[in-house]
Amino acid sequence: MHAKQTRHTDAVLAGLDGLLPELEKLYTDIHAHPELSMQETRTAGLAAERLHAAGFEVTTGIGKTGVVGLLRNGDGPTVMLRADMDALPIAEATGVPYASKATATDPEGKTVPVMHACGHDLHVTWLAGATALMAQARDAWKGTLLAVFQPAEETAAGAQAMIDDGLFKRFPKPDVVLGQHVMVGPAGAIGGRTGTITSAADSFQIRLFGRGAHGSMPQTSIDPVVMAAATVLRLQGIVAREVAPTEAAVVTVGALQAGTKENVIPDEAIIKLNVRTFDAGVRARVLAAITRIVNAEAAASGAPKPPEITPLDRYPLVSNDAAATQRVVEAFRKHFADARVRRTGPAAASEDFGSFGAEWGVPSVFWFVGGTDPEVYAKAKAANRINEIPSNHSPHFLPVLHPTLETGVETLIVAARAWLAP
Repeated sequence: MHAKQTRHTDAVLAGLDGLLPELEKLYTDIHAHPELSMQETRTAGLAAERLHAAGFEVTTGIGKTGVVGLLRNGDGPTVMLRADMDALPIAEATGVPYASKATATDPEGKTVPVMHACGHDLHVTWLAGATALMAQARDAWKGTLLAVFQPAEETAAGAQAMIDDGLFKRFPKPDVVLGQHVMVGPAGAIGGRTGTITSAADSFQIRLFGRGAHGSMPQTSIDPVVMAAATVLRLQGIVAREVAPTEAAVVTVGALQAGTKENVIPDEAIIKLNVRTFDAGVRARVLAAITRIVNAEAAASGAPKPPEITPLDRYPLVSNDAAATQRVVEAFRKHFADARVRRTGPAAASEDFGSFGAEWGVPSVFWFVGGTDPEVYAKAKAANRINEIPSNHSPHFLPVLHPTLETGVETLIVAARAWLAP
């Protein structure tokens, strides 16, 4: 294979084949022991151990559970590599021997199953592998490597928590911030683009107020269930009728909760919704429309008081710097076969990775690494059934280990060395 031949002739990547068994063990260990956002103490400990072993200066507890490794290797640029660590409250259904059986207590005090359903176990393993190989081959590059293992990406809290805890003051300012994510796509393939790469996301809880009554006497009630149902249906009209066909937005109601018994009309209902947009102007219009519709439906129902609209989390747009992206793509094309490096459209997924570059005032580049068995992907594409492949956040999501594992290590090293030249 082209990549394998290149690996053996590259001073940094020459040790990758020998390191793979250790990385496989690390990956399956992290996969079997996932941790929720801001609870990643075990995972952070594993990351810190590997950074210490590689000779990095290690700082732990940044933004609660974040870990930063610093490796100074002479004069030259500073490159930041980032991996997120947290898992999701999902019961794993992959059936593999190392499947998670873990449970944890969520922020609301509930016991929930936990699974690495988004691939952050791979992200940690990729960065652990890349830092180990870079440390072993210091004669092949010059500069400073900043490795950031970030908590709480899934709640949009981790990047900002590390920033608020002094990340920018305690460590050298990078010349570029680099990150990557495993996604559905043929394993071994790399995808990215200049400009917007992942969407902005806004989540809200909407509390609708009514007046409870006996189910046999609806005339004495102001029914929040009907109010919520009408609101949900009307919200779907935002994308259909208020967003231009040339623009893009997603409005998803993921939770609708009301009542406890079939013959009791409750006092209130809860709606939780998520919004994805790719443009600041579209975002402003969509959020304004949500507020307008929610308040209007409550007024139309005669609600005793206006709804409460509470923000839950927010992810900024992640936008790839044009010059830095070109530099990364050129490095990828020199290292990998051209067919493996692809241009993608913006993903409706969201990330807090962009906060590092945007708030530090430095260019950043984010890309995707495919994790689907290439034969499975090819068959699904031929049958127009790609949407049936288990995607991120599915209980069945499980990237194929090879060549996904080695590809993600290679991409981090190849991209970093586009700045950290000999």
